[in-house]
Amino acid sequence: MKKIFFKFTTNFGPLAIFFYVYYNSGKDLIIAIPPLIIATLVSLAAVGFFKKKIAIVPLLGGFFITLFGGLTIYFDNPIFIYLKPTILNISIGLALLFGKYFTKEPVIKKILGDTIPINQEGWKIFNQRWVLFVFGLALLNEIVWRTQSEEFWVNLKVWGTPLISLFFTAFQMKLIKKYKIKI
Repeated sequence: MKKIFFKFTTNFGPLAIFFYVYYNSGKDLIIAIPPLIIATLVSLAAVGFFKKKIAIVPLLGGFFITLFGGLTIYFDNPIFIYLKPTILNISIGLALLFGKYFTKEPVIKKILGDTIPINQEGWKIFNQRWVLFVFGLALLNEIVWRTQSEEFWVNLKVWGTPLISLFFTAFQMKLIKKYKIKI
């Protein structure tokens, strides 16, 4: 139970803090971003301290939040934080897509390791699905920040994207069962 709480807190704590500060500052992104950056860095430090290792995706996320959040504050322009999910998702998608040219196994397998016991064909399909998914998230982010209000974008970022990701992951269970390695 403690592991689940720790993982949940370190994954979603910074977003919850951002959401709280955003709505309690008169919906001001410039005020809400510094606590997001600090909470993200504290979460990464806590994971590094207690687990002795930080996975690449949260590390990249922390880097991008710090970089694009900092640019948003410095230039007093929200376009940078709006672009962060798009650039992060495209970067992940490209790494998953072209990683096969640099490694013998799908990059997603390198990221997830032994957490999912599926065969090589399963990993290949799983990787392809994640490529499409992260490119889809990038496209969704672009459509939303360009056509909707800032508040709508914030709510998508805090509530929508995690739920979409959860549902996408849940729909991968059939693939995982089909290609599961028999032990």
